[in-house]
Amino acid sequence: MKAVAILGHGELDRLELREMPAPSPAQGGVVIEVHAAALNHLDLWVRKGARDFGLTFPHILGSDAAGVVVQVGEAVEEVRVGDEVVLDGWLCLSDDEFVHAGEHSLCVSSDIVGIRHAGTYAERVAVPARNVLPRPAHLTWEEAAALTLSHLTAWRMLMTRAALRAGETVLIHGIGGGVALAGLQLAKLAGAEVIVTSSSDEKLVRALGLGADHTINYRATHDVAGEVRQITAGRGVDVVFDTVGAATLPISLAAARRGGRIVVCGVTGGAEATLNLHGLYWNQLSLLGSTMGNLSEFRQMLRAVSVNRIRPVIDSAYPIEEVREATARMEAGRQFGKIVLRVRS
Repeated sequence: MKAVAILGHGELDRLELREMPAPSPAQGGVVIEVHAAALNHLDLWVRKGARDFGLTFPHILGSDAAGVVVQVGEAVEEVRVGDEVVLDGWLCLSDDEFVHAGEHSLCVSSDIVGIRHAGTYAERVAVPARNVLPRPAHLTWEEAAALTLSHLTAWRMLMTRAALRAGETVLIHGIGGGVALAGLQLAKLAGAEVIVTSSSDEKLVRALGLGADHTINYRATHDVAGEVRQITAGRGVDVVFDTVGAATLPISLAAARRGGRIVVCGVTGGAEATLNLHGLYWNQLSLLGSTMGNLSEFRQMLRAVSVNRIRPVIDSAYPIEEVREATARMEAGRQFGKIVLRVRS
């Protein structure tokens, strides 16, 4: 089969379109013929060797996909050949207390498709049957591929970890990335008032078109938290939705109301931060980490997307042969929404 693989860690020139052996389904697993695969910053970290992931080369990248089931393994009953599906890329490899409690994203032994497990930048990918669910009927293949990692992450951040309620205010840092835009869509669905930030006025205008209530250009002001306080009449926001990390944590702490919640899922702006513990305890803030979601949240998110006909924001779609150009665009931070590879034309 045709696939994008890396033969070692490095820069864009490490991405190679090559022939790879087609996978077979494991017991309890399926093989998906991939129609589209979305890019994530995780793919950059894996390619560059940001951590010792213990890869075996050549390694296929990619965690998001939408496609058609073409093979099923033994003991698979709920999925059939011909099903059009989307992929939940979180792989729980243990059978522990968290799995029994339905919290698959907390299981002790886990992986993500595209890290140690062969990824989705390929014509076919093999995954456990429990990790696929029907494609929302109103979505294109590209939209369906762009949906799961970003919207599942945003769903858990807002609905589960932050317990967002209608009428609350949410600050979203760095609007333009897939998870941040998913957070905007879901926060508005939940009835929240949303403030977004960016260094790009163009992105801020587009965010207003998607329902954002207030915008802040963080390059045009020296006090983002002060502007948030002004918008909220001095109160601060109920929830800070942070995909950036160290660069925005001080702003998040200053912008949250007393008793507010700050939920963090990423470190594109750095992983090591200085924390003012006085402000944390005195203002009774909750600082929450969040990673993807469990199977129940995956189903809830897909149901909400289907009922409300939510469409992920697509920045651009490239044929798989142009994977380097697609990745360069994401790496430069030029996108507004998800970048997708068309695997099957």
